Amino acid sequence: MLNHSKNSQVNQASLLYRHGDVLIASIPNIPPRAQKRVGTTLAHGEVTGHSHRIQQSDAVQLWVHGSELFLEVKQASATLIHEEHQTIELPQGLYRIWRQREYRPDAYVEVED
Repeated sequence: MLNHSKNSQVNQASLLYRHGDVLIASIPNIPPRAQKRVGTTLAHGEVTGHSHRIQQSDAVQLWVHGSELFLEVKQASATLIHEEHQTIELPQGLYRIWRQREYRPDAYVEVED
């Protein structure tokens, strides 16, 4: 992310993070009908058994709305970890989570980790 002005505030709505095959985007709000989900795992690797997860379980709340996954970081920050990637510190806020997909002639499918 580029911030060319020393005194300007960073626009939270424009923050994007990539953690392997997971994309995380800052959003202004979570859909009103989203339901709480237990746990801190954003994506589980079907092949390796590794997972993209938040290290501090008390710092976050996961939400689902249909097939969409959302993350609420309730504390000042939360640490995203995975066995094969560097950690990422996510600042307090709301996020939408996507898994990378690939095209196959018969359908789009999520990339298996």
